[in-house]
Amino acid sequence: MRLDKFLKVSRIIKRRAVAKEVADKGRIQINGVLAKSSSTVKIGDQVKIRFGNKILEIEVKELHDSTKKEDAEKMYQIISETRVDNSDD
Repeated sequence: MRLDKFLKVSRIIKRRAVAKEVADKGRIQINGVLAKSSSTVKIGDQVKIRFGNKILEIEVKELHDSTKKEDAEKMYQIISETRVDNSDD
């Protein structure tokens, strides 16, 4: 499954266009390798996403073409969620 579609279906990022933009700006890694929006996601992959001042690390558990809201969280497991300080102080 494409990375941008996985992020949308799993509801980690609400819109596919936003997921594509985040990936294409170099803020997402799959298994430690910089990923594009068209990169393929497989079960067992570890995905690291940088949102502003937060880094979210997840492991892909399930792949679905579409999900209900309550099933979306079953698609991944959060490994870590880290706050990052962006200040230059």
